[in-house]
Amino acid sequence: MRGFRELDRILRGEAMQVRGPGQAILDIPLLPLVSVNVLLAAVYGACMGFFGVFGHSEPEVRFIVADAVKVPLLFLLALVVTFPSLYVFNALVGSCLGMSDLAKLMACALGVLVAVLAAFGPIVAFFSVTTTSYPFIVLLNVTVFALAAGFAIVFILRTVDRLTLPAPVPLVEVLPPDVSVPLSAALPEEGASAGERPVRAERRARAVPVSHPEELQPDPKVRAVFRGWLVVFAIVGTQMSWVLRPFIGSPSAGFTWFRPRDGSFLEGVTKALRTLLGA
Repeated sequence: MRGFRELDRILRGEAMQVRGPGQAILDIPLLPLVSVNVLLAAVYGACMGFFGVFGHSEPEVRFIVADAVKVPLLFLLALVVTFPSLYVFNALVGSCLGMSDLAKLMACALGVLVAVLAAFGPIVAFFSVTTTSYPFIVLLNVTVFALAAGFAIVFILRTVDRLTLPAPVPLVEVLPPDVSVPLSAALPEEGASAGERPVRAERRARAVPVSHPEELQPDPKVRAVFRGWLVVFAIVGTQMSWVLRPFIGSPSAGFTWFRPRDGSFLEGVTKALRTLLGA
């Protein structure tokens, strides 16, 4: 499948095409990559849903189906909410990245994220089958998401630095003219014919290229915009996961597609940690 080949190029760092200094682009077809991202996110969601089948006294296969739908939906909704702010602030700081460039960058970053999630999927499924500890499974999935997000963040910042690296400006050094002829030597002698009159030499400066004195640096304003956006995306993503819960399903509650909107993601994680530690 073409999408998997493109994702493999991204993971190996081969998706960036550098045509010259300051001329890097993401050479990735968008649609095949998006389809693979959705598939891998659904695979990890199905692995999350295993706890609803094996960790409950009454197995609910619907958790697998629900999570396979919710995990791709989680990333999609988080991007829909935060992408406009990224585009606007990216344009305000004068970045060279257009909307298509940003879309490809987001697709590649999500590809890294869901690839890491899918790689941890069998591990999550294994613990979902072999344990009935609900707090442990919650914290395990939170940890896996955090690790995957860390890899995606590193990918985004490194790629942005390469995409926004300015093209080098060639510098020249102006040297004095090679030939300097006195004005008296350029004047014609009396009685000389037109063909014998010396031609006055012109003084021309020479432009000699020199090496760039400083190493090129990416635009710090663009990097700051992406760092700020990553924080916003993380906050929106975590709260969106709380809105779309349950992903795992508490053993004390039956299957439901959504729960009432109370509390927050941080409260849920803190409660799971305290329960696991017996506090």
